[in-house]
Amino acid sequence: MTPTTVLDSRRSWLRLGVTMLVGIFVNAGMWTIIVIMPQMERAFGLTRADASLIFVITMLGFALGNVVTGRMVDRAGVVPTLLGAAALVGTGHLAAAFAPTVWLVALAQFVVGLGSAGGLAPLMADISHWFLKRRGIAMSVAASANYMAGVTWPLLLNVWIAAWGWQWAYAMVGAVLIVVVPPLAWALRARAPAEARAASDRAAASRAMNAGMSANTLTLLLLVAGIACCVAMAMPQVHIVAYCMDLGYGPAVGAEMLSLMLMGGVVSRLAGGVISDRIGGVATLLLFGSMQMVALFLYIPFDGLVPLYVVSLIFGLSQGGLLPSYALIVREYMPASVAGARVGLIMMATILGMAIGGWMSGWIHDVTQSYALAFINGILWNGLNVGIAIWIMWRAGRLRIPPQAGKAAASA
Repeated sequence: MTPTTVLDSRRSWLRLGVTMLVGIFVNAGMWTIIVIMPQMERAFGLTRADASLIFVITMLGFALGNVVTGRMVDRAGVVPTLLGAAALVGTGHLAAAFAPTVWLVALAQFVVGLGSAGGLAPLMADISHWFLKRRGIAMSVAASANYMAGVTWPLLLNVWIAAWGWQWAYAMVGAVLIVVVPPLAWALRARAPAEARAASDRAAASRAMNAGMSANTLTLLLLVAGIACCVAMAMPQVHIVAYCMDLGYGPAVGAEMLSLMLMGGVVSRLAGGVISDRIGGVATLLLFGSMQMVALFLYIPFDGLVPLYVVSLIFGLSQGGLLPSYALIVREYMPASVAGARVGLIMMATILGMAIGGWMSGWIHDVTQSYALAFINGILWNGLNVGIAIWIMWRAGRLRIPPQAGKAAASA
């Protein structure tokens, strides 16, 4: 097998399978806090906004971690990055479980967030070096590990909470990660050959030249778009458990809706990967951003039990394809040598959006005693995301009528 034939090969697909599995474990910390948040609210006597701040701190760690781990995977490779991530997420869960004060819980959750980032940007950047024709679906599968973690860990954690209480259950998550992740990470120790990376870089350089937009300008636009879409996304994802408790359905129902939402997100991400290989990353961003905005509207009129399950599934199906599209745009227009850093920076923006949106929705709830305005707030932010996607497509010439087509239409 020559270096260039490594791309899109059987070896690439096997690596993708391991990447997916390790990502499910490392990403646990992003979702376990959502299940534990109401428990901490009662244990420490917090308001909804104060409990949301613990989530915000976790997401701030996650945001910073995407930049740190993104740079690390460019320089040291994926194995050291994953080993460090597992150590941080595992010890953070153990510390948060038995911290005597809410401030120590917050500090431990920052560590959890910092390490959890190792399961997102680094894995997407690493797998992008092993694919070219099917890069969209490959990066979407890698990103789906984040949602599969959201499907798996809330359900598992609820079972453990019922059996042992929230503290021991939370500690068990940390212990599992410390034991399981290192051998999985070792299976990813090989690196893509230099010639394979060069072939990928040539394709990216060609697209960048045709787009007529600098890498820094594109990065800035994606940063703003990422914040906007995830402020909107945070309302259902972060507060669905608390929302169900307010409606009298209980936390277990909320956890089920979260898992259903994220399972829809997995389907959406995989479908988005197939679609993006056909229409490109920017068009995929516009498609799923528009779908998410429509799905958010549906939460406002429907709050019955069965309708909420249906709307949560629709929301998951609409928003899952968003995050991989940012990473794909980076790899479509930028070289492999900066993939980890740029993807990590943009993932940081999306997580900051989740953090801001998570806190903002809790604050709106405390002020209004309702989530109705929080949903409207999300819709407005989502509109900004859609507008940026349209503008990028226009600058790239994809919304303009080619001169030949215009002449043909005029002569007809």
